[in-house]
Amino acid sequence: MFTQLCNQIFNQSILDYHQYNDVHQAISNPYDKSSIEHLLYLKNWIDTVQWHLEDIIRNPNIDPVEALGIKRWIDKSNQERTDVVEYIDSYFLEKYKTVTPAADAAINTESPAWAIDRLSILALKIYHMQEEATRADATPEHREACQRKLDILLEQRSDLGTAIEALLTDIAAGKKYMKVYKQMKMYNDPSLNPVLYKGAQ
Repeated sequence: MFTQLCNQIFNQSILDYHQYNDVHQAISNPYDKSSIEHLLYLKNWIDTVQWHLEDIIRNPNIDPVEALGIKRWIDKSNQERTDVVEYIDSYFLEKYKTVTPAADAAINTESPAWAIDRLSILALKIYHMQEEATRADATPEHREACQRKLDILLEQRSDLGTAIEALLTDIAAGKKYMKVYKQMKMYNDPSLNPVLYKGAQ
């Protein structure tokens, strides 16, 4: 199943990152650039680096200049994440381009790639909650509470995977159809962000 491939690659990306656990380390994507696996690995790597940037910026003693730099890094990361999601949806659009939707075909509330985006974030939540559930220097109460949360996250991943597989099956059968809206982020666009275009005048 496609979601099994996703989970496998997301876990690989997370483990690769945590070999060094450094937001500055360069990605070493092991998959061919033309493959969906390459996009899935890239997607999760971006998410993983951003996860740790979000941790760093919450340090109450962080230098304000450093915090500003990280905030801008996170903004750039968000744009990259959106771009990769759109590339993944392009893969599905190409895959199902010959399918003729049924007359009563319905549109889904989100595209396959945005559901896969949530699967990638869930992989990170599961990895880090597992860390907390087994942290040797934590109290038994902390570990037990985190194990309960981990159980819920694992159930959530299973449910989300089932929903994604059902969506892909319905698209392939013409019961649902894809309609992708390119993200129209305004804050990074100098012609749409008033702070940027007024500052340029």
